[in-house]
Amino acid sequence: MENKIINFLREKNIDGFFVSKPQNVRYVSNYTSDDAYLFITEKENYFITDPRYTEQAEMECPNYTIINWREKGKNIAESVKLIIDNLNLKSFCFEGDYVNYNIYKDLKLINTEAIAVTGIVEEFRSIKNDCEIQNLRVACQIADRAFERIIKDIKIGITEKELASKLSHYMVMEGADTKPYGNILISGKRTSLLHGIPSSKSIEYGDFVLMDYGCGYNGYLSDMTRTVVVGKATQEQKKIYSLETKMLEDSKIAMIPGAKATDVYEASIQAIKDTEYFKYHYSGIGHGIGLFVHEIPFMGPRSKEVLKENNVITIEPGIYIPNWGGVRIEDQILITNNGNECLTNSIRELLEL
Repeated sequence: MENKIINFLREKNIDGFFVSKPQNVRYVSNYTSDDAYLFITEKENYFITDPRYTEQAEMECPNYTIINWREKGKNIAESVKLIIDNLNLKSFCFEGDYVNYNIYKDLKLINTEAIAVTGIVEEFRSIKNDCEIQNLRVACQIADRAFERIIKDIKIGITEKELASKLSHYMVMEGADTKPYGNILISGKRTSLLHGIPSSKSIEYGDFVLMDYGCGYNGYLSDMTRTVVVGKATQEQKKIYSLETKMLEDSKIAMIPGAKATDVYEASIQAIKDTEYFKYHYSGIGHGIGLFVHEIPFMGPRSKEVLKENNVITIEPGIYIPNWGGVRIEDQILITNNGNECLTNSIRELLEL
């Protein structure tokens, strides 16, 4: 991965790249823990951390010079300055959308041209290699197996928090990384909250239960959503669920290499654009996923993205009616050379539990 950065540096005539975003650090170096920064140059690569992680860094990043910043100076920027001075660099770039003010302030004090860049490593990450695709495939399979287990627990009286806890547990038991990211499990009228937090609300008869969740496998993430109903669904619930299913399937048909993200969005709204429900849809219908849950390409009416082979993208159109509830079904899609493959395969028909 370092070669991609070095090619970028050559192209832009920049001497070094300070990498600080955790997902980018992992992508470039394969380091799997915390408190890590990289400084990539054509001559040598440096890994900057503190004493808690130097041993792990030495094991996972044998091709890097490990720098304990607590020994080399009072802050991260001083370690960067030592590298720059040692290599006599004239310029370096840093991730302008991530570096905090204190680090930025210190970096600017270095007597070398400091250039803010954004989205460089993220663009590399948007096209997955075979190993990344396999990790994502396994993460999706784990989420599918957890769904089979959690639907047996969804009963009247159990709380959203209890179900969310069980769901996280099932994913770890099925092989997920033990460091989960936030999952959404909400019910009843609360399902209109696009990113609602699980609460102490108990499940009631007639509730929709919306589960937007996923897990990591070797750091790579799954993200899927299923919506079920407890008891018998009403006619309105069935109608909205049917529209949501059509939105999802129409979107998938449009997800091919070379397609514009805006074309996928247009496909997603065909089922509802002439109905009373159009005003209740959310225009952000999907996003890339990998080491981070929300990556490029982003899918929506203002996106400039074009789908490429080996993008992995979630597709999640939804209908959200305040004070009534919402329905979302979300799948994780691999763009192939002539179409797409769905990596999440849990049942999409409306389940009445």
